[in-house]
Parts: sequence; C-alpha cells; structure tokens
Amino acid sequence: MPAVSERKYRRTSKTLALLPTNCLDAESGSFGASLSGAVFNLSTTIVGAGIMALPAALNQLGLIPGLIMILLCAILTQSSIDMLLSFTRVSKSSTYSGVVSDAFGGLGRLLLHLCIVLNNTGMLIVYMIIIGDVLSGTWSEGVHYSGLIEEWFGQRWWSSRSLLLLLTTLLVFLPLISFKRVDSLRYTSALSVGLAVVFVVITAGVTIVKLIDGSIGMPRLMPKFADLESFWKLFTTIPILVTSYICHHNVHPIENELKDPNHMKSIVRTSLSLCSSMYIATSVFGYMLFGDKTQDDVLANFEGDLGVPFGSLLNDVVRVSYGIHLMLVFPIVFYSLRLNLDGLLFPSAIPITLDNKRFYLLTAFLMFFIFLGANFVPSIWDAFQFTGATAAVATGFIFPAAIALRDSHGVATKKDKLLSWLMIFLAVSSSTVAISSDLYSIFNGEKE
Repeated sequence: MPAVSERKYRRTSKTLALLPTNCLDAESGSFGASLSGAVFNLSTTIVGAGIMALPAALNQLGLIPGLIMILLCAILTQSSIDMLLSFTRVSKSSTYSGVVSDAFGGLGRLLLHLCIVLNNTGMLIVYMIIIGDVLSGTWSEGVHYSGLIEEWFGQRWWSSRSLLLLLTTLLVFLPLISFKRVDSLRYTSALSVGLAVVFVVITAGVTIVKLIDGSIGMPRLMPKFADLESFWKLFTTIPILVTSYICHHNVHPIENELKDPNHMKSIVRTSLSLCSSMYIATSVFGYMLFGDKTQDDVLANFEGDLGVPFGSLLNDVVRVSYGIHLMLVFPIVFYSLRLNLDGLLFPSAIPITLDNKRFYLLTAFLMFFIFLGANFVPSIWDAFQFTGATAAVATGFIFPAAIALRDSHGVATKKDKLLSWLMIFLAVSSSTVAISSDLYSIFNGEKE
C-alpha cells in the first residue's frame, strides 16, 4: 500500500530511535500482525467494487472468454507480486516505491506515486458511487433504479444522494480512516469479506432456483459481433478485469507488520484464490441471472422483482450487505492513498503517522475531493475504464515487469524476463485498444 520513499525512513531513523518502545513497535510493525488478519486485509483490498462490474464484463465477452480472462488476470497478478517481493528482498527495501527507486531512481518513484494516487482515488470514487446507488438509487438508460432509503421511507428532503453520502462520510468513513496502522482494520476487513460472501451466496442461490424452474436459460458462451465497433468494444472490459485484482500498493505495509515476512507469498496465494473463487461465482451467477439486462453496476439489478419467494427481502439483504462491505473496504484503500500522496508531496518529511497536522489535513483534503468526484462521475464503468487502462495496469503489471527487466541485482531468471515482456505487451496493447475504443465511441456518439 504505502509507497513511501526509502529516503524518508532513513532520514527519520534517529527520530524513531528516540520514541518510546511501544510507539516504535506500533509504527515499525514489530508487534507481529496475524496471518489471518493479513489475508483478510489483502482480500479486502482486492474484493472491492470490481466484483460489481464483472457480470457486465461477462455480458460483453461471453461466458468462456470472460472466465478465461478472470483466471489469466489472477495468474498474472500473482506472478507480478511474486516478482515484486523477490526484488524487495534483494534491494533491502520495505516499500513498493523503495523497490522502484532502487531500479529507476527518483523519477521512477515519482511516477509510481502518481499511478497509485490516481488508481486509488478512482477506486474510492467508484466505492462512493456504488454506495450512493445503494442508498439513493441511480438512473441507467433512462430507467430509474430506486435506492434503499427511497424504498423504505419514500422521497424525503434528507434522502438525497449528496446528503446520504455526506452522512456516510462523517459517521462511517472518518472514524475508520483515522487509524494509523493497517492491522487495526483486520476485524472490519474480516467482516467485509464475510459480507461479500453473503452477496455471492444469495446471487448463486437465486440463480439456481430460477434455473430449476426454467425461468432463465444458459448465458451466451461467446461474444456477439454485430459490427467492427462491437469487436473493439470487447477490449474495454480488460481494464475492468485488471482493476479488480489490483492490490500491489497494500502488499508491503501488510508484509511490514508481519512477524515473519516470509509468509507473505502464501498470504498472497490464499487471498488471490479466495477472491478468484468469489469473482468467478459472482460473474457466472450474476450474468446468468440477469443476462443481457446486466447493468454496469450489477447491484442496480437487485432493485427489481427477482421472481423468487422473498425476492424483495433478498434484494434488500444483497444491497445492504454489499453497501456495508464497500464502506469497510474504503479505509483500506484510503490508507494507501493518503500515504502515497504524502510521499509524493513531502518525500523528505517525517512519516505522516508521526505528524498529526499533516495526517489530518491530507485526510480532509482527500475526502473532500473523493466526495465531489462521487457526485459528478456518471458511472462506475467510466471510472473503471479510465483508471484501469492507465494507473491500474501500470501499478499492477508494468512497474513489476520493468523492475524485473531492469534487474539491477542480476537475480531475474529467463522465465521472469519472458513473463515480464508478456505482461508489458498485454498491458500496453490492451490499454491502448481500450482507450482508443472509448474515444471512438465518444466521438462517434457525438457525431450521431
């Protein structure tokens, strides 16, 4: 998560040495975070809003290509994190930015900070958009999908989207983002993963019931090609899939709080296996349940009649559970965003956790900016495509691959370098096509 510069830590070593032992332990991570807490924190970083857009991605790609892409992204993510951890050891760094700085100097560190700030800001805006959709409702293709508050209490002066998001920010987000250690969020992370499982189980259960009674059929196995534009549009799903697995910015702070950092690779494998299972289940059952009517944010589909007993109650449970899940994911991603922005703006200052004034000013500024973004960005698909095609692929694939190809310490194997070239090729080519397709759709739509 925090890609804080190595120079910052070196310059503050004397300051840390003068701190009381209990304070030093809390900041350095020597207290020894639990393995289960690390798995939950990393899993919570992965399973955020991305899972909500995956059924729509399968609607674009078809079932077979969509599942292949989900598994491929999981494999590449694990490979990139393994390479990143290997070079962390040989460079004797404790942060992502330290590894990048070791390979590419200050400019590389600066670019990494920018990418993580852009990616995390986009993701947090997406989280708030979905929370707003859940509470207040949303419009999609001229159709209004009601939110929970409107359904329960009707339209009231206090049920507007902006006011509900403001109350969520003040009552939920601010207390949780005030923690200065990522391990302090392990219990909320465990709860958030459990709530995500509730969503998956209900979606699967409703789909199976409707399959048995014959009210839905099997989904398309392959994509539809109506014209050249529809073909290029398939590539716009790749940033969505990539963004769903981005967790690299949280790997180092979680590892730094472990008593034995050597467990980190097994933690990564466990988290990716857990998250991939939930992604596959959600994508398949969500797409089967709603078919071609699958919304960019599949939670919007849970506003209508599910056609099963207690359908209205299940709708509410799904939306409430995932809305709370995202509220609990928010501080994990925000933690990384704040530290990376601090590393970008104040590379030579003492750690932000030791400067309360800087800590709270940055927190207030970021929350204000994210709140504004959530009220003006039109849909999660737009935000996912933008951040996924740029900052997410850079953070998740291009930087780790470039570090392996640079190989400052001469430890990369031929397999590492071949895999690195593959990751860079896939990242650059898919992002280029996705951005080009988006621009074509925008300008073509304007002409029409």
